[in-house]
Amino acid sequence: MKKLYLIRHSATEGQHHDSPLTKKGIRQSQTLAHFLNQSAPEIDRVISSPFFRAVETIKPFAAQKGLTIEIDDRLQERILSKEPLDDFLDYLEKTFEDLDFKMPGGESSNEAKSRVLDLLKEIERDENHQGIALITHGNLMALLLQSFDVEIGFEQWKEISNPDVFLVQKQGGEYTVERIWKDPLAHPQNTE
Repeated sequence: MKKLYLIRHSATEGQHHDSPLTKKGIRQSQTLAHFLNQSAPEIDRVISSPFFRAVETIKPFAAQKGLTIEIDDRLQERILSKEPLDDFLDYLEKTFEDLDFKMPGGESSNEAKSRVLDLLKEIERDENHQGIALITHGNLMALLLQSFDVEIGFEQWKEISNPDVFLVQKQGGEYTVERIWKDPLAHPQNTE
C-alpha cells in the first residue's frame, strides 16, 4: 500500500442513504478539496461509499483533479439495527467492546470490518496508483482504523469530525495512522 487516505463525509442533513449535505457541509467539501490538493497531491484514485453525502463530499476534489469517483458498496455505513434505537450510543459502544455483537437486522463490527478489509486487499494489489482516497462514514471509518491500530475504539470514534482525514501508511513493516485534517471549523458530530 502506498498512501491510503480515509475520509469521512462532510456535515449532512440526515442519515438516510440519500441525505444531502448541509450548506456548511458543502463549504466543508470545498475546504476539503483545497486541503487535499495541498496535503495529499499524490491522490490519484478515489473510491467512495455509494451514499450521496460521501460522493458529494469528494466531488469538488475529484473534479479539480480530473478523477473519476469509483463507487464501492463495501464503504457504505454499517447498519447497527433495522429498528430505531433510543439508546443508539449505548449499542454502538457495545459493538466496539464485543466485535461480534449485533442487533437484529444489523451488522456486527467484525462483519463490517470483513467487507471493508476485502476492499483493502484489492487496493494493496493496485500497483498503478500512489495515493488512494476512501470516502466513508464515521462508524465504518473507526472500525477500519481499528484494523491498523487496536487502540482505536468508541472514544476515538466520538472524536472523528465531519469531515475528517486520516493517513495510513506502511513503514518498516508496521502501519502508521495519522490524523491529518486540520480544519479549525470542524467539530465532532457523532450522528453515525
